[in-house]
Amino acid sequence: MSDISHFFSPVFPENFDLPSTLHDQQFARLINIHTSEGFPDLEGIDIVLIGVLEDRNGSDNAGAHLAADAVRKYLYRLYGGSFAPRIADLGNIAPGHSTEDTYFALRSTLDALIRRNIVPVIIGGTQDLTYPQFLGYKDLEQTINVVTVDSVFDLGNPDEDITNKSYLGKIILHQPNFLFNYSNIGYQSYLVDQNSLQMMNRLYFDVYRLGQVRDKIEEAEPIIRQADMLSFDISAIKHSDAPAHPFPSPNGFYAEEACQMMRYAGMNDKLSSIGLYEINPKFDDHGKTAHLAAQMIWCFLEGFYNRKNDFPNRTSPDYTRFHVILEDEKHEINFYKSKKSDRWWMEIPYPPHKDLKFERHTLIPCSYKDYELAVNNEIPDRWWQTYQKLS
Repeated sequence: MSDISHFFSPVFPENFDLPSTLHDQQFARLINIHTSEGFPDLEGIDIVLIGVLEDRNGSDNAGAHLAADAVRKYLYRLYGGSFAPRIADLGNIAPGHSTEDTYFALRSTLDALIRRNIVPVIIGGTQDLTYPQFLGYKDLEQTINVVTVDSVFDLGNPDEDITNKSYLGKIILHQPNFLFNYSNIGYQSYLVDQNSLQMMNRLYFDVYRLGQVRDKIEEAEPIIRQADMLSFDISAIKHSDAPAHPFPSPNGFYAEEACQMMRYAGMNDKLSSIGLYEINPKFDDHGKTAHLAAQMIWCFLEGFYNRKNDFPNRTSPDYTRFHVILEDEKHEINFYKSKKSDRWWMEIPYPPHKDLKFERHTLIPCSYKDYELAVNNEIPDRWWQTYQKLS
């Protein structure tokens, strides 16, 4: 593993106003923290925390670079729960001479960690950091799925410099292309122009309105289970629960729903990085948002330590297989249900002329609702969209 320690400055827990007496099960004691005494040993570590003190390309949210330590102040007080975490806090990536320098440090760090099967939890900073988070996968020789929880798409103008409002356009247009699928959870229709929505449909990307997800939050689970990386914009949470943003919305997810989605992310066997972005302590009310972000990270950790490692083996007896033939007989869909977790997947026929790099996308997460649609002779949207991308 390449040496990434030179990218990081240490954390100073003594500045977080922690209780004078800490319990052995509180995170301040459980986490291997990069302090002035040295960089943590990553042997045996599952998850690392990374603060990124960068907001220069988030012109409307100056001050977000202060988020990492604000979140740590609350995270370090939480208890480990029923799981025994093996976590290190690597400290903070300071702003480079240019934003490109900061991006390089984050990208290089993620590449090194993912190759070692260590999951980074990034605390930004503004959401343009999703772009170097994505670039951390560039040299891994596989196509990946990106999921964002966001009230807008952040496509921007591809001809302009990257900002926290345009990083997604850079990801979609990046060459060589290693993005297989993009999913948005929680967009709000009155904040999104129709041209952007039509483009998402033309690219067979998955986008889900806020009301659609909030109506049945468990339907977010198979969307998140498809992700290799997840980027969470804190402004997707309603202002009353997360005020630390200069343009908060009266509508959005509730705190409990945000925590539930983070737990789903933790339980996703294939997810290998996650970022929390756009938290600005300058606008926070009594640390409410920082405290919520700490609890969201806790929920991610709980999910991670309850992973089932049950991605289907098509011939394993640990799965129940359902074969559905649609009435027109043009399509047949195989569904797999895990006996271990009751989670569902469906199989996409893989064209023999296609490159093997897409083979990992031929079994996609779904829900019982998708199975019901197929039984009632309707092709599930996510099956059809993936089928189109593979055809």
